[in-house]
Amino acid sequence: MLGQKCLRGALELLISLIFLQLCVRLGQGSMRLCICFVLLSIVLYASADNPFSSGFRFVKDAAGGARDMWRAYRDMREANYIGADKYFHARGNYDAARRGPGGAWAAKVISDARERWQSGVSGRGAEDTRLDQEANEWGRRGGDPNRYRPAGLPSKY
Repeated sequence: MLGQKCLRGALELLISLIFLQLCVRLGQGSMRLCICFVLLSIVLYASADNPFSSGFRFVKDAAGGARDMWRAYRDMREANYIGADKYFHARGNYDAARRGPGGAWAAKVISDARERWQSGVSGRGAEDTRLDQEANEWGRRGGDPNRYRPAGLPSKY
């Protein structure tokens, strides 16, 4: 029993360090979101029925989903292509949700937080937020992100 507790604690610490490293890469503005994400992941992990299978799987999928969302964001910034925003929203959510329930959860949390933050800062309005959320949900439900792909976007993306 003591060995399981030690292993579980070490695993929680490792997961926290991975998420904190991701937060550092995302920058100062998203640190609160990442810390909440880490704490919620640990709580979910600790409350899972079988922490060595379903709980670990959920957390692993959530971490992978967060990486997928980061990759889509990074690609969107790199592409800097007018009209590609919705495609990258759908692609990030699609890739994350394919990992399983943890990935879908991470995609929803990150997407919702980003839209709440962006709607107050960008000034693009409720309609843009609604369309972004539509693309997010489309991707999470397994819809093909290419539905939102603009003509001329390099095939690299």
